[in-house]
Amino acid sequence: MKTISKIKNALILVVLSTVFFSCENNVEEESGIGGNEPCDPDISFIASIKPIIDTNCISCHGGNQAPDLRTYEGISNNAARVKTQVVSRRMPLGGSLTSDEIELIRCWIENGALNN
Repeated sequence: MKTISKIKNALILVVLSTVFFSCENNVEEESGIGGNEPCDPDISFIASIKPIIDTNCISCHGGNQAPDLRTYEGISNNAARVKTQVVSRRMPLGGSLTSDEIELIRCWIENGALNN
C-alpha cells in the first residue's frame, strides 16, 4: 500500500511540475520579450524611452524613491536595474507596460542606453 501511495505522490509531482513549467514557457512566448529578435540600434532616448519612463515611472521614481529616474543620468546609471525590473514585469507597481514598451526599453539598454 505504501508503494502505491509513493507512486501516486510522484505522479502528482510530475504532473504539477509539467503544468507549472509549460505555463512559464507560454508566458514568455506570448509576451515576445526576451531578446530573440534583433534590437533596433536607433531607438531614441528622447523620442521613445523618456516618454515611457515619464508616464509610468516618475510618479514613484521622481526624486522621492530610489532610483531617481527624472534625468537621463538617473536612468542610464540604473539601466541594468531598470531593464531587470521592467522585463520581469515587477515594475511599474500598480500599472503595466505593453510588450512593445518593454521591448523598446530592453533594446535601448542593450544597445548602450545612448542619450540620443
